[in-house]
Amino acid sequence: MNADAFPEELADALVRIQRLIRRRLRGGLTGPRLRGAEVELLRLVESRPGIGVSDAARRLHLAGNSVSTLVNQLVRDGYLVRETDPADRRAARLLLTGAAEQRLADWRRRRAELVGRHVSRLGEADREALRGALPALRRLAVMLHEEAEET
Repeated sequence: MNADAFPEELADALVRIQRLIRRRLRGGLTGPRLRGAEVELLRLVESRPGIGVSDAARRLHLAGNSVSTLVNQLVRDGYLVRETDPADRRAARLLLTGAAEQRLADWRRRRAELVGRHVSRLGEADREALRGALPALRRLAVMLHEEAEET
């Protein structure tokens, strides 16, 4: 493989895998489909319960009004609770509902089953290559995230 083509091929492979996983997981949904940004916001709130809207917007690299719109939709759908911050009555803190926690847990379980089923069909050398690539992929994700935080 040409070294100049490697970044593009890596990016294409990662995007294609993510897209295919998303499509396959949509097929088994029992509730309304959540958009990617909605899932990202739910996952962020899960990892940072009580996060504010402006902090969520900064971490997701979205405009504040876009996140406010997402929050309103997720509150209306029963996935988020917006509470007043006792330290600053003008600010809201976001928390997951039980329905959101269940939905995220189901999504993770289904994703792990889907990917696990296909990884298990690969040869041992391919499985080891994927395991070996994980640390480098995680470092790449951190670097991309750090660069986004700087801008």
